[in-house]
Amino acid sequence: MRGVPERDLLERDERARPWSERVPGARAGVVVVHGFTSTPQSVHGWARAFADAGCSVDVPLLPGHGRTVAACNASTWPQWLAEVVAALRRLREHHDVVVVAGISLGGALALRAAQLHPELVDGLVLANPATGLTRPLELAVEVLGRVRATRPAIAGDIAAPGVVELAYERTPLRALRSQAALWRHVRRDLPLVRQPVLLLRSAVDHVLPPSSSARVLASVSSADVTEVVHRDSFHVLTLDRDAPAAFAESVAFVRRLADGLTPGPPGPAGAPAS
Repeated sequence: MRGVPERDLLERDERARPWSERVPGARAGVVVVHGFTSTPQSVHGWARAFADAGCSVDVPLLPGHGRTVAACNASTWPQWLAEVVAALRRLREHHDVVVVAGISLGGALALRAAQLHPELVDGLVLANPATGLTRPLELAVEVLGRVRATRPAIAGDIAAPGVVELAYERTPLRALRSQAALWRHVRRDLPLVRQPVLLLRSAVDHVLPPSSSARVLASVSSADVTEVVHRDSFHVLTLDRDAPAAFAESVAFVRRLADGLTPGPPGPAGAPAS
């Protein structure tokens, strides 16, 4: 299913806008990050589940998203990451335990934040995290991103009928090329991830290959890693049939960390250059 017209993304649904909610006395805060070409609408239910469970939440809108394809093509992964890190810093000021939850590109940004800023991240919830395509497709992205601005949309890979992801109708190739550069950094530094990880994966995903999640599971240094496979959803798990189960699993993971995790940087303080 294709996304709705790009010119109306933020006006069509208030859930497409960034939002935050602070819960007085909450020990845990969660930053919830949407995917490439998408908006906070795609993770609204996920973030709402955390808030309803007593966590403070921050749901940023990544730069270049929710506006126009041209705006997205003018944005880069360091700008997207900066938005996520700023949200993490806001929550860290007032919460003992801070978790970053992200889907697709949001998962890649969650991993990069944990690699570069371990002092800000106590745990990660990753839904179909993007760490790369097949090698031929990544080469195609590199070439096409230099000569073309857009291609047909990748958004809206949802098994449930009638569910719409608010996302661009065209894929911004220059921004996708920037995302591919992010993937290379994330893949190289996966061993630096030492925080607890919950990885939620769809058995059928028409956007990312199975290797995208598999390399995370195989390469992180975390002693606490849980994989849950959902069999009735496609790529946009947070809007699909398995979303309620995924939300419950995510909340249980954060509650467990809040009940038992000692806050602070996990492991050595060294971090790579961005």
